[in-house]
Amino acid sequence: MDNKTEKNVSLTNQDAFIGEIRTIIDNARSAAIRSVDFNRVQMYWNIGRRIVEEEQHGKERADYGTYLIKNLAKELEPEYGSGFGVRQLEQSRQFYRTYPIANTLRSQLNWSQYRRLIQIEDPDKREYYELESVNGGWTARETERQINSMLYERLLLSNEKEKVLAVARNQRIPESPTEVIKDPMVLEFLGLERKAAYYEKDLESAIISHIAEFLLEMGKGFSFVARQKRILLEDDEFFADLVFYNRLLRCFVVVELKTGKLTHQDLGQLQMYVNYYDRCEKQEDENPTIGILLCSDKNDTVVKMALPENNSTILASKYQLYLPTTEQLIREIDEVKQLNI
Repeated sequence: MDNKTEKNVSLTNQDAFIGEIRTIIDNARSAAIRSVDFNRVQMYWNIGRRIVEEEQHGKERADYGTYLIKNLAKELEPEYGSGFGVRQLEQSRQFYRTYPIANTLRSQLNWSQYRRLIQIEDPDKREYYELESVNGGWTARETERQINSMLYERLLLSNEKEKVLAVARNQRIPESPTEVIKDPMVLEFLGLERKAAYYEKDLESAIISHIAEFLLEMGKGFSFVARQKRILLEDDEFFADLVFYNRLLRCFVVVELKTGKLTHQDLGQLQMYVNYYDRCEKQEDENPTIGILLCSDKNDTVVKMALPENNSTILASKYQLYLPTTEQLIREIDEVKQLNI
């Protein structure tokens, strides 16, 4: 081995060594931050516990709890800051009442996440977001975003509640595309301006620029494979907009983007791409390819009539560029119920 080769090997080993040290430091820093965050969670839980215990001593007075918190905030806030004002102390009390058993608190969640979770009255819904925040390693911002986009309700549009919770509890692996793919998909994170129409290339470029957020919105187990995947069939060239792989469903997922209302021709084109992946890309031990037509509007009856009755691999999902309101979700649920009657 000559000197130049030895030097290159030495540099490679040094880079690997430095990389390992960086990983150790980064892991230690992350652990320290998590430890501080969880200490804060425990602090507010203990404050809430003591407030509730003290309240119970004066339970014959209906307004005792309000008086107690206001008085406590008056003493604490000047000394410790706004984190101990009336609002935070009220949340501490609610936190303890919602999670009265200390060892059920999750060290992966911070106070900002718990503050959002205790606002959810439905215990199943709250448990779902709690579990998914832990399983997905969500930040407080991601937890807030998923709650605001009504992820739980959107999954329930096409799934039974027990199935959704079982997947979140890691008690079962999703068995069908509808268990992980949402309809509608909410893409407000793309930051596209409000205007009458978009080119499909603009939508695609925005998705690629926000691929991490898009994968989170797509659902569990997705990884990015290709953009504008070239498919050559004899002398004809075709391009599939986006290709993903889902490790839970163990299959390729081809996504076609349509900025208008879908047509049966769109479904036919997507079916061709799915057939290509099944016949030319899929391994024998993998499951059939899934095709998703992501469109701004759709006619569910057209989708049903354009596809075989036993279809389970071609899905049409409507996208929304802005967070849905509760009223919009209720309308979606009612439409799905009517369609399934």
